[in-house]
Amino acid sequence: MMSGIISLFIQYPFARYALIVGILIALCSSLLGVTLVLKRFSFIGDGLSHVAFGAIAIASVLNLTNQMLIVLPVTILCAILLLRTGQNTKIRGDASIAMISVGALAFGYLLLHLFPTSSNLSGDVCSTLFGSYSILTLTSQEVWICVILSVLVIAFFILFYNKIFSVTFDETFSQAVGVRAGWYNLMIAVVIAVIIVLAMNLVGSLLISALVIFPALSAMRIFKSFRKVTICSVVISVICALAGILISVAVSTPVGSTIVAVDVAVFGICCAAGALKK
Repeated sequence: MMSGIISLFIQYPFARYALIVGILIALCSSLLGVTLVLKRFSFIGDGLSHVAFGAIAIASVLNLTNQMLIVLPVTILCAILLLRTGQNTKIRGDASIAMISVGALAFGYLLLHLFPTSSNLSGDVCSTLFGSYSILTLTSQEVWICVILSVLVIAFFILFYNKIFSVTFDETFSQAVGVRAGWYNLMIAVVIAVIIVLAMNLVGSLLISALVIFPALSAMRIFKSFRKVTICSVVISVICALAGILISVAVSTPVGSTIVAVDVAVFGICCAAGALKK
C-alpha cells in the first residue's frame, strides 16, 4: 500500500519539488555539520533558527509575500553577531547564543500576539516551530531559490575544503601558516545561516539542529577521518530526508518530525554498528 501511495505521490510536480528541496537541504546541512560538531559550536543552528523565527514574525506582520527578503539578511546578520560576541571574553559563545536566540524567540512570539495575522495564532506558531506541510506547497520560484543557494553552499565547501579542514582542527596553527581563520569562520557562520533559512520549511525552527548534528554524529560512530565522516554524513542525511518525506506522506505524519525521527533511528543503528566494529 505504501509503495502505491509513494508512486502516486511522485507523479505530481509539487511532490517532486518537495523531494528536490528536501534532498538539497539535507545535503547542505550535513556538509558543515561535522565542522560545527568538531568545533563544539553545534548550538549555533539552534540559535539562528530562533532568530529566523523572529524574522518570520516581522515579515508576517508586514504582510510580505516573499519572507526571504527579511529572514535571510536578518539571520546572516545575527550569525555574524554571534561569531563576534562569541569571541568576546565577557560573553562566551554559549552565552551569546542563548542570549540572542531566546530574545529573538520571545520577540517573535510577542509580535505575532500583538499583531496576529490569522485567527489561528497557536497553529501558525506551532507550524513555524515544528514544521508543517509547507514543504509540499512550494512554488517553482522557491525551488529555484533553494537550488541556487544550495549550489553556492556546495561550491563554497568544495572550493575551500582544505581551509575549512584546517580551521576546524587547529585554528591557531592555521593562523600561524597564513590562513585567514577569522574570515573562514565568518563565512562558515554565514553559510550556516543560509542553511537554517532553507531548512525552515522542511523541519521547523526548533528541529533544524537535529538536521545538522545527527548525520555528523552518526557518521562519527563508524568512521574517523574528516573526509570519510563528511561523505558518510551527506549520504545519511540525504537518505533520512528522503525516507522521512516519503513516510510522512504515506502515514500522514508531520514532515519535520518524521525526518528527525528517522535521523534518530539511524543514529542508534550507527552506534550499534560502531560498537560491533570495535
